[in-house]
Amino acid sequence: MLKPEILDPQGQAVQRALPRLGFAGIADVRQGKRFELELEGPVDDAALARIREAAETFLANTVIEDFTVRVEEEGK
Repeated sequence: MLKPEILDPQGQAVQRALPRLGFAGIADVRQGKRFELELEGPVDDAALARIREAAETFLANTVIEDFTVRVEEEGK
């Protein structure tokens, strides 16, 4: 996701369009991107550390973006 201090014109455009489409009460919209990674083997602390390193060095532009690593069970 873009950091809060970074202007998000796409999110603003979506926010302005929502009421015209019948979706009222949305105070803010931030647009972002998501990567889903499926690991081979267990999701342990070492695997999560490798994923965080990949996100910080390759998947996210940490100058303007924040990232979160989240584990979901398969099928959810």
